[in-house]
Amino acid sequence: MTPRPRPGHLKYDEVDVSCFRAGVLVLLYPWNDSLFLVLTRRTEQVRHHQAQISLPGGRQEPGEDLIQTALRETSEELGIQADSPRPLGSLTPLYIPPSNTCIHPLVATIPQRPEFVRSPEEVEEVIEVPLAHLHDPKNIFEEVWTIRGIPVRVPFYLFKGNKIWGATAMVLAELLELLE
Repeated sequence: MTPRPRPGHLKYDEVDVSCFRAGVLVLLYPWNDSLFLVLTRRTEQVRHHQAQISLPGGRQEPGEDLIQTALRETSEELGIQADSPRPLGSLTPLYIPPSNTCIHPLVATIPQRPEFVRSPEEVEEVIEVPLAHLHDPKNIFEEVWTIRGIPVRVPFYLFKGNKIWGATAMVLAELLELLE
């Protein structure tokens, strides 16, 4: 699910000390006899990646580990108590060149569908996606987009008209591969 060519040429291990660190959360929960995860459409007011679909999360604050960051940011963005999700493990860190951010994905679960209370400054829309939808190859597409003046082949998951691409799609693809 990596755009080709991928913007920037550096990998996570080449920028680990110079990038901003962020924790993001892949929150899994049962609902309607299926396993779901939550994504957000970011507002136009946020500093980076405006209006894009993303995993809840954000930049690490002093004194926090990246698990605490992912849980705190999810709480701030979606109103889920930071101590509610049960961490299951981490996925591969990923470098995001446009914002010079290294994201650290955490996978966690919660026993039931949470009641979302979105932060209007950060979250335009809460998007609940059945995991099975992402796993179905019929929902994976690719288009050529012009990004920063360069034609880029962009793979994405399509869900209810939403194109889930970039770092979010890359993290989800790794999760799906591990679940296989």
